[in-house]
Amino acid sequence: MIAARPALSRRLRMMGAAISIGAASMLSSVPASARGPEGIADIAEKVIDAVVNISTSQTIEAKDRTMPQLPPGSPFEEFFDDFFKNRRGPPGKGGDKSGEFQPRKTNSLGSGFIVDTAGIVVTNNHVIADADEINVILNDGTKIKAELVGVDKKTDLAVLKFKPPKPLTSVKFGDSDKIRLGDWVVAIGNPFSLGGTVTAGIVSAKNRDISQGPYDSYIQTDAAINRGNSGGPLFNLDGEVIGVNTLIISPTGGSIGLGFAVPSKTVAGVVDQLQKFGELRRGWLGVRIQQVTDEIADSLNIKPARGALVAGVDDKGPAKPAGIEPGDVVVKFDGKDVKDPKDLSRIVADTAVGKEVDVVIIRKGNEETRKVTLGRLEDNDKAQQANAKPKDDTAEKPVTQKALGLDLAALSKDLRTKYKIKDSVKGVVVTGVDNASDAAEKRLSAGDVIVEVAQEAVSSAADIKKRVDQLKKDGKKSVLLLVSNGDGELRFVALGVQ
Repeated sequence: MIAARPALSRRLRMMGAAISIGAASMLSSVPASARGPEGIADIAEKVIDAVVNISTSQTIEAKDRTMPQLPPGSPFEEFFDDFFKNRRGPPGKGGDKSGEFQPRKTNSLGSGFIVDTAGIVVTNNHVIADADEINVILNDGTKIKAELVGVDKKTDLAVLKFKPPKPLTSVKFGDSDKIRLGDWVVAIGNPFSLGGTVTAGIVSAKNRDISQGPYDSYIQTDAAINRGNSGGPLFNLDGEVIGVNTLIISPTGGSIGLGFAVPSKTVAGVVDQLQKFGELRRGWLGVRIQQVTDEIADSLNIKPARGALVAGVDDKGPAKPAGIEPGDVVVKFDGKDVKDPKDLSRIVADTAVGKEVDVVIIRKGNEETRKVTLGRLEDNDKAQQANAKPKDDTAEKPVTQKALGLDLAALSKDLRTKYKIKDSVKGVVVTGVDNASDAAEKRLSAGDVIVEVAQEAVSSAADIKKRVDQLKKDGKKSVLLLVSNGDGELRFVALGVQ
């Protein structure tokens, strides 16, 4: 090995010192938020005793199973006899030969957190669903039997209560609306039944709709969430609960950085109502709504596309006496902007039953405000059933006319019978659809009834053709149709006219 010359050694030491100073300077210039939070240990220590494990047991009635049939003298015959007969019910409950299998108990573990030192716990509904017995396990291992206060299946939340054996630690809800993309969050729960575990990550997205329920608005995080974390809290760096860890998307069953939490704004409202009433009492507007697509927005002269398009109004709902009609677009409800149908569903559901609110709609290009007193959404509403009539193969062939890639005919008694269309449905019936047309792509089909064209009622195929021809002359690129099915359920469809 050749020794370095003194002058060179000095230069190398100076360069090394300069590099160290430069690296330290660069590190100090990086914002603390970019390097990661420094107080996770403090947060975990502060809230860990408020996070609990949820243990449930359920008795499953096992049904009788037919024993596999093996060839006589099979070397596996003795093994199968022993395996299956040992699992038969005792004599008197089926016996070894023909009895049913004995009922068995299954156990599962999840997570939850204490929101009131009186012993109130929040968790997921799926953690305790169908359980015969529910126990809360505190951080020190103390196990206490819990009672179910109430559940809300639509948000997958549940509230439990138990008698505290000693003073408890509780946590508070934070404002989930204030979190930003990239904010650090801390998840605490019971993954894989290992016990209290702390993980950290960032908020990856907000208001995620992953089609799990009608009020989806999840917080997405890359904090590790695994099986058993369900029902556990998601904390901000102030130690406030800003979400309830509910589900993950994973091909393996383990965390791949796609975890979802119900936001605290939703949770707090649900918990409050479950404690007060033991059930959810959601607001009800009494309308059917659909997305305002770019084509529909163009047809209605709405720029940019936004809001929730009213496709139908319940005759007994609050919207009817307020003067809200099919074709109206709701853009604001009770002072809150409505960007899409999901927004309206969530806002209405979160609004108190009986409250009078201002509803801003766009009707034929103009904004109007309607006052509505909200009703209560009933979960057990039954859908109306059509009075089916027998098909009449001797029905007279209808006279049809083509427009927009559709075969159209005036409604007659025979056509109502053929397509099972209620007498209350008015308009022009579709008897055929060109498979290469825009109408086929938008899933119009024989038996649909066109009620309005460009928000004007039609009663004949000639009416439709006349309206479409006029729209073409006016330079319109699409036409808005109000379409009904045989039961009278309405929807809007925009078709190209060029």
